[in-house]
Amino acid sequence: MANLVVEIHVPLHETETLSETTYAFPWIDEIDEFLFEVEEQGKAEVFDDGEEFGDVYVFFIAGADEDTLLNIASRAATLNGVPRGAFAMVTDDEAGEFGVGRRVDLPLP
Repeated sequence: MANLVVEIHVPLHETETLSETTYAFPWIDEIDEFLFEVEEQGKAEVFDDGEEFGDVYVFFIAGADEDTLLNIASRAATLNGVPRGAFAMVTDDEAGEFGVGRRVDLPLP
């Protein structure tokens, strides 16, 4: 039986207010830390390490019902510095590739 997974897709836009020597995507660490805290609280699980996929960075969460996972994804999309245009893909752990499933724009209304 397939397990529910929500992919959080965030556009790879560099943070414009940073100096040339500063990491261009500090929001990746912000989301990673947020998701780690969510996992520590037992609300969901980080399903796999995040990774770059084309022009987005993808984070993976599982271990809860769809509404809970989408609410977590929505909160992640509103963290400080996260570029606009994030979306979630509702999928499962048997999907053959990223981005397969139902798209949900983030943050939720």
